[in-house]
Amino acid sequence: MSRTPPTEVQGQPGQCLGMPPAQFLRDYWQKRPLLIRGAFPGFVSPIEPEDLAGLACEELALSRLIRHDRADDAWQVQTGPFPEELFPTLGERDWTLLVQDVDKWDADVAALLAHFSFIPRWRIDDIMVSFAATGGSVGAHVDQYDVFLLQAKGHRRWQIDAGPNPPLGFRDDVEIKLLREFTPSHDWVLGPGDMLYLPPGVPHHGVAEDPCLTFSVGMRAPSAAELMGDYIDTLAAAADEALRYGDADLVPPKDPNEIDADAMQRVVEALNTLRFRDPDKLGDWFGRFITQYRNADVAAPDTPARSRIEIEWSLEHDDAVLLRHPYARMAWRRAADGGRLYVSGHDLALPVRDAQRIAGSERIDGTLYASLSAAGRDAVHELLLGGCYQWLSQDEPG
Repeated sequence: MSRTPPTEVQGQPGQCLGMPPAQFLRDYWQKRPLLIRGAFPGFVSPIEPEDLAGLACEELALSRLIRHDRADDAWQVQTGPFPEELFPTLGERDWTLLVQDVDKWDADVAALLAHFSFIPRWRIDDIMVSFAATGGSVGAHVDQYDVFLLQAKGHRRWQIDAGPNPPLGFRDDVEIKLLREFTPSHDWVLGPGDMLYLPPGVPHHGVAEDPCLTFSVGMRAPSAAELMGDYIDTLAAAADEALRYGDADLVPPKDPNEIDADAMQRVVEALNTLRFRDPDKLGDWFGRFITQYRNADVAAPDTPARSRIEIEWSLEHDDAVLLRHPYARMAWRRAADGGRLYVSGHDLALPVRDAQRIAGSERIDGTLYASLSAAGRDAVHELLLGGCYQWLSQDEPG
């Protein structure tokens, strides 16, 4: 008889999961929640609440403020950017500030993603950071994606319902999707360095015991509707107008007003002609889709643009570095005729070695650039002109 894996473990040196990644993926990933005490021992938050508030004032930052009126159990949601003068007026209880994509704004926060390399990088969406005043919460809710909740500062009480078939009905009297019923099966208080993993569909409720920061490493899990919508749009855009419904086998119908079984079979056959039958075409569609980002217009090229000669001279002689734009998502794939590099919804045909190296490198220095093939160097230049890289001179930190 197999033993049920424990719901709480202790972190181990060099193992933020408290176990080898393969064991975690086998026993917990998308199966059951896990609390890792001391996942990051001695953890010190790379940002402070004041930094998060400042970020929430930025025009391009995605931020929300959630306030809870305990007396009426009422919830108020506001979206940023917020004026600086708002924060001193919020009081000391029952509010939460959430900012998404903090890893795109802060290199020290982004560095945490290296600890999650056991998950395909293209599956990781962002690191959202929340500051909660004492009593602050976003209510009992459920997410449809995997999330790692790392306590960065202060203490937060987490309650989860890990029982079978938990009730998932939502309240209809609030602006956000809060559960109508929530009966916790587990109740923990997390301190700095503790981390809670939740698979999709597990109801949970977090409340700040004191002023606290929580980092949420969320996964990208497009719904079937999102996948189907983009897939069909791509198929339709490339469809040959000559491909149409046909009925060369038509016989006189018993009832000319009936859509009969034979007609429906022909509809199925007509739709099947639009299917991606070539695995490479299917792979290219998915690579473009999964590297698109919600802030598609954020990446912008340097102006004025540098010449190709100037770029290569700077990389070779000036110790310059091309730093990937934080909003430029990359992935690669082996194709029948070599490799494919996918960048922010675009695809480039490259040798496998080049595609793998470019996708796996946040920075491109002179040595890496020189190691690429002519096609790889062409791709880097094209991506730089498109805003997917930024210059980092030897005098700049980063």
